[in-house]
Amino acid sequence: MTHDVVPPDEGASPEVLALAKVVARLRSEIADLEGVAASTAVLERAKGVLMAQTGISADAAYERLLERAAQRGRTLMEECWLALGQVRPRRALRPPAVPPLPPAPAGGRAGNEPAGPDAGAGRRTDGPPGEDWRRPLLPRIAEGLAEACDEGDVAELLRAVLADAVGVDAVMIYTVSAAGSLELAGHAGVDEELADQWRHVPPLSGVAALEAIAARHAVWLEDPAEDARRYLLIGNPPERWPSRAWIPVPSDGLARAAVGFLRSRPGPFDADTRALLSQAVRLCGALLGAFGRTGGAGPEGVVAPGVVEQVQRILDVLSGPAVLLTPLRSTTGEIEDYRIDAAAPESVDVAGRRGKELIGRKILETYPTVAGTALWDGYQDTLATGAVYEGEPFRYQEVGAGFPHESVYSVRATRLGERLVVSWIRHDTSEREIRRLADMQRLGNLGWAGWNLTTDRVVWSDQVYAIFDRDAALGPIGLEELPRYVLPEDQPGIGAAVRRLLSLGHAVNQSFRISTADGVRHLRIVVEAQTDAGGTPIEVHGFFQDVTALRDAELALRESERAVLVQRGMLQAERALAARLQATLLPISEQSLELAGLCVGVACTPADSGVNVGGDWYSAIELPDKSALFVVGDVAGHGLAAVGTMAQLRFTAKGMAITGSALIDVLRRLNNLLLHTDSEPSATATMVIGRYEPERRRLTWARAGHLPPLLIRGGRARFLPQPDGCLLGAARDSAYKQAVIDLLPGDRLLLYTDGLVEEPGEDIDLGLDRLAKDALRLLREGVGEELARTLAGRRLANRDDICVLDIHVPDEA
Repeated sequence: MTHDVVPPDEGASPEVLALAKVVARLRSEIADLEGVAASTAVLERAKGVLMAQTGISADAAYERLLERAAQRGRTLMEECWLALGQVRPRRALRPPAVPPLPPAPAGGRAGNEPAGPDAGAGRRTDGPPGEDWRRPLLPRIAEGLAEACDEGDVAELLRAVLADAVGVDAVMIYTVSAAGSLELAGHAGVDEELADQWRHVPPLSGVAALEAIAARHAVWLEDPAEDARRYLLIGNPPERWPSRAWIPVPSDGLARAAVGFLRSRPGPFDADTRALLSQAVRLCGALLGAFGRTGGAGPEGVVAPGVVEQVQRILDVLSGPAVLLTPLRSTTGEIEDYRIDAAAPESVDVAGRRGKELIGRKILETYPTVAGTALWDGYQDTLATGAVYEGEPFRYQEVGAGFPHESVYSVRATRLGERLVVSWIRHDTSEREIRRLADMQRLGNLGWAGWNLTTDRVVWSDQVYAIFDRDAALGPIGLEELPRYVLPEDQPGIGAAVRRLLSLGHAVNQSFRISTADGVRHLRIVVEAQTDAGGTPIEVHGFFQDVTALRDAELALRESERAVLVQRGMLQAERALAARLQATLLPISEQSLELAGLCVGVACTPADSGVNVGGDWYSAIELPDKSALFVVGDVAGHGLAAVGTMAQLRFTAKGMAITGSALIDVLRRLNNLLLHTDSEPSATATMVIGRYEPERRRLTWARAGHLPPLLIRGGRARFLPQPDGCLLGAARDSAYKQAVIDLLPGDRLLLYTDGLVEEPGEDIDLGLDRLAKDALRLLREGVGEELARTLAGRRLANRDDICVLDIHVPDEA
């Protein structure tokens, strides 16, 4: 195969001659590759036939072809064609239906009756696993490959052979383009509308075919609900194929293609089916690779990867913008648009997409107003005649950041086969960079400055005048004059820095203040000197920056940090005082208490986080009539206020109970006490109070908004029914009721605060159930004497104080 190379015009520039040489060499290499690829396709097909007929490996098939050729005095290609000629030709590509297999032995399953959703028609169950029913299919695939002309034929062949055997309803073959996107090279069993929708897939995450190619292993999608969360599923609707497989095509280098098998049959692929599909893809691998290398026919609009990759490698090392354009023609042959198939790294479009991000995009999508212009006509003329197009500079208006920009371009186009190599120069880049520099100085509130010490020429940017609040008509300030404009307190420092700069060339990075009409400004100067051969400074350049806002923020932050430290110290002191008060008010015994014939375990655990102490408390005392008083309460809030309220309630409740007041009277008076405190709003608290009479083992108890006691009796745990009672401090004239329970030997009654059961965002019933189960388990494990402390200690990272009373009625002797 030969290609005519259009010689460059006489007097062409060296760059044009160099590009012409590159084009000529590239065309020669493509011709060589096409010849090699054609021979390789024949060889790989012959190897596939031998592999399918004899079951040998690819290497063994190649060696057998070499041996036959040497024995018979033929060339390798002649032997390959003879091997292919032995394959029986067929009129149609679709093979006949799979012949029925003999029935299985008695008691077994007939060979054409699937055992489950993945068994597949025609599968045997009485021979070696998967081998007998697969063996007839692979030779049929190999025979069909001998007649396949492109990826579409391969897809149709695979679907036809595997449809009845394993339920394959559709086949899709994807290749990877130079830009990393997926291109649909062939399909079968997929309607054209769906194929067009999925013909080009960008290199996104969640694409199963791309993942299979990148990882070089098969991806099996067998759970539609789970797969839909991880991958983009092909189909309309996607549930059309509930099970699918994507298998990469084997390659000596990086995998560049994958074959997808889509089934309407739900359920997983069994081991035999997976092996069959993998072997089928392996059998087609050489032929699919040959199609890619020769740039063979594929779906309309798909570019041969081999040619494009060669061009892309050349563009990768070029400086400046350049792209490879492929014309897109209508059915009548007219050019409707151009597609970018390769791009140099410095190529940038109006949206800021750069290099390979442009690949796959169309010209009219990127530069929509070029249609019908001289540039558009120049492209067509270059394709038709091969003459190099070098257009006059033209103006192109683009919209960026919501407003139009006008740019000036010079474009050059050269024909490369049936495509165009286009490069361009943007003439207004310097103007745009100047505008960007000005925007950067304004946004950063800094400006550049330069001083030529030999000519005494000083240059300031506009932003420096704004920083100094100086009229530009007055001109810039020299370095020697700079200290005079600085506040007196900062003049010595800036003056010394300027002298070192001018005499020794030392760089300056110093802050100072100036006075303006708006007040004092904090500025920063960063400059350095360029010296001559003798080390004498001859030029100074750098920038000024207004850091007033930064200084104000630093001062505000410093004040805030000081206030935080003061507040933190106060909170720590308050916590320490509250903790000491709590320890004094609630002495915790290391051993169980003995009250009125009861064993009482006590546990009080402070919260692990926060700087405040809570208001959880308890009382367990003997009354003058030899009965016992038990109280557990929880004051809302933390800190000294909560501890003070806790002390009021604790001592008032004890005093009233000692004087013989009824339990409901105690709660009513405590409620009125909180309502008449000086705090605003008034404090609130929950409480449970009980009096135990040892003669009758009777416990009378009442509650004020507190959680119910937990009774453990006979290996079972239940929460006591709660009498009415609103929390303390919530409403005036609240009414309270009491309940009575007779305790039995061996009973345990747990009184506790909400820190033992509550979790953020969790329903309280779950915490109560957890407490009951934990208590029963600990008792079975023999930790009854330490039940209260063990329950409190198991609450790791507790966010609230915990208080627990374990009231135990000893067993009778």
